[in-house]
Amino acid sequence: MPMIDQFLNYIRYERNHSSQTVIRYEQALRAFETYMTELDAQMTWQNVDADVIRDWMEHLLDKGAKVATVNTNLSALRSFYRFALIRKLVERDPAHLIVGPKKSKPLPQFLREGEMDTLLDEVEWSDTYKDVRARTLLLVFYETGVRLSELIGLDDTEVDFAGSQLKVTGKRDKQRVIPFGEELSVELQRYMKLRDETVCKKSPAVFLTEKGERMSKQQVQYIVHKHLSRVTTLKKRSPHVLRHTFATAMLNHNAGLESVKKLLGHESLETTEIYTHTTFEQLKRVYKEAHPRA
Repeated sequence: MPMIDQFLNYIRYERNHSSQTVIRYEQALRAFETYMTELDAQMTWQNVDADVIRDWMEHLLDKGAKVATVNTNLSALRSFYRFALIRKLVERDPAHLIVGPKKSKPLPQFLREGEMDTLLDEVEWSDTYKDVRARTLLLVFYETGVRLSELIGLDDTEVDFAGSQLKVTGKRDKQRVIPFGEELSVELQRYMKLRDETVCKKSPAVFLTEKGERMSKQQVQYIVHKHLSRVTTLKKRSPHVLRHTFATAMLNHNAGLESVKKLLGHESLETTEIYTHTTFEQLKRVYKEAHPRA
């Protein structure tokens, strides 16, 4: 019985894999067998090497296969060779040390500075508590890069107007201090004064509902989505998009990567580096739009 059929019987009847898995593995193995024999008619499961497997993976990616599909195919090859090695159908396993392609992370979505300027300076805002609160919390996100949970957890005692800084509690209860500018200082004080005159305060939180309670994540998400919709067509219109917008704006205005990492509260510089790709993509777009021969 051919090796592929022996393996398929093994995973179907001895390992009780689902019929979908058996079909996927069979398709992957037969596709690879076709690829290697078209490459070299003398090539077999016994003498194929790791380079051929890597070439096949690249071939699939070039044809538009998704990273997840390529990794599934590689898993099929690994399982097949483990089986064949145990059954002594082959003498070596060329697949076991091969690392599959990593799924590329999508670039963070962010608003352009002009869009934020339009939202904060040109869009009409009323003097009602809801509107003043909404504009202020948008400013906090944009000017400090705080996470949603950090904004919700922010208390009055953690806003230092004399030092122009916020103390926020991030992931794993780690605290960090974030500076803020004159505009945010003025708007925060205006909001807090109106809040204290308007609502019956039942919480030490900075941002309160009309009932005086700390705002929920869903309430803040709704406000952000509603107001970002006034200036952008981005699919995502969340507080995290404003965090991305803060980081991108900082790097576009020559802030150092290490400084942005500290402001965002990232554990690793690797996490912050995703924004350098974002700014480079923006740079490429500007280049294409501006250069006469681009």
